[in-house]
Amino acid sequence: MKLSDFIVKDAIIAELKATSRDQVIRELIEALAAVKAINPADADTIAKAVIDREKHGSTGFGKGVAVPHVKHPAIKKRVGTVGRSSVGVDFSALDQAPVFSVVMLLSPPESPDGHLQAMENIFRHLQMDTFRRFLRQAATEKQIAELLDEADQNAISR
Repeated sequence: MKLSDFIVKDAIIAELKATSRDQVIRELIEALAAVKAINPADADTIAKAVIDREKHGSTGFGKGVAVPHVKHPAIKKRVGTVGRSSVGVDFSALDQAPVFSVVMLLSPPESPDGHLQAMENIFRHLQMDTFRRFLRQAATEKQIAELLDEADQNAISR
């Protein structure tokens, strides 16, 4: 599975306006709704589910990165997006450091294996220092999309 199999490039946000965890989640979900990757009528319900998931355990795993995710019945096809904050957001990360890069994943509940594969793919890339650094430095949606494409190409050539 490649990042491009589920990341919706038109919903990437190179400079998040939000300054809190819950606002970031809502902003990314609204971006997915705006490009019809999810049903706009379901955006609030999905945002609430992602925020509730965060309350049970932060998806900020450290090193400036968070991966909010949820399996939800309103999701018909696995989708995700990426948001970047130049100021950092408190996600209650494991290392207590601010989060600068957020990769969101939304999956249908009847596809737990696909959700797990997508999460493994995201984490594999986010474990790489260079990927995290380039993601944090990417100033435009186009630069983020190109980084994701390059990551997919490098994953194929391994």
